[in-house]
Amino acid sequence: MNFKKIHHIAIICSDYDQSKDFYVNKLGFEIKQEIYRKERDSYKLDLALNGEYVIELFSFPDAPARPSYPEAQGLRHLAFEVEDIEESVGLLTEKGIETEEIRIDPYTHKRFTFFEDPDGLPLEMYES
Repeated sequence: MNFKKIHHIAIICSDYDQSKDFYVNKLGFEIKQEIYRKERDSYKLDLALNGEYVIELFSFPDAPARPSYPEAQGLRHLAFEVEDIEESVGLLTEKGIETEEIRIDPYTHKRFTFFEDPDGLPLEMYES
């Protein structure tokens, strides 16, 4: 596989203010960007560690407490950075791993897609 590194970790929290305080004020993560998405009644907080973007902290109203579904509390997904997303999708397809349709991130304009591990944990490939 041609993964270069972990791109980011996405976490959906049950209490946004408490989690923001924990990651920023207690653990020392740096806020890179905070977005309120009115259509979802949701916050997205981009956090960096030592200047490197590593965590997306999300809030969703009434998120179910189930770790495997993408909009549930806890680990949302693990993202791998790749140089060529179409090539990477092809490599996964050759191994019998299905991926979702390639999408474009509305904020970064980068291409990405999701697939699952054997237990249903959402995994993402994000084009650099």
